[in-house]
Amino acid sequence: MQQGTSILEVEGLNAAYGRAQILFGVSLRLARGEILALMGRNGAGKSTTLKAIMGLVPATGGSLRFAGHDIRHLPTYRIARLGLGYVPEDRRIFTELTVFENLEVGRKAERPAGPAGWTPERLFSIFPNLADMRGRQASQMSGGEQQMLSIARTLMGNPQAILLDEPTEGLAPVIVEEMVAAVARMKREGLAVLLSEQNAAFAAAVADRVAIIAKGVVRHEGPMADLSRDAALREAYLGL
Repeated sequence: MQQGTSILEVEGLNAAYGRAQILFGVSLRLARGEILALMGRNGAGKSTTLKAIMGLVPATGGSLRFAGHDIRHLPTYRIARLGLGYVPEDRRIFTELTVFENLEVGRKAERPAGPAGWTPERLFSIFPNLADMRGRQASQMSGGEQQMLSIARTLMGNPQAILLDEPTEGLAPVIVEEMVAAVARMKREGLAVLLSEQNAAFAAAVADRVAIIAKGVVRHEGPMADLSRDAALREAYLGL
């Protein structure tokens, strides 16, 4: 089912905000060089899953392993140092810095076990819009341009895998098309991607497999092509 050895293993993950439990036994596998789409309705637990993996939300049960390391009890900065990148839904770029300065903030040394090292010029080949505004202050960019910058800055950390939280939300169709090409390029470069997404067309265009989550429980997991063919499954869990 997977394209290579697992780089991220999530087993029986529980997570909560205070007394409110959000995730109930979530299990996922992400292989090296694979794109897995985590899909579900609003409030299903997609973003919480990504945050729990990154240590931003407490995991109250289960296990988390990344690149052979137990990461469940690690702080977020140590998880990132192991090579797991995270692009939050709200982007969190440095608006007072230029495009180039934002990229330099994210720079980390190349990892021997990971994909080839990212440089600003390589990233500009994926996101040509950024190349044309490398000296522009980030506060003067559109939402789509800021999303590209957020992903590019994360890639400057030379991760082995990346978590993308709703990368196409609110973006114009032409920018979504550019995002499809960018994610496909990441895969060709050997990067594993766990993608939280509600845009079914985008997910179908980039993902190898899909996991559907509803009320904090994974209800379905399988090839992305199967979901595209199964109208009853899409209607039951995604309302499509």
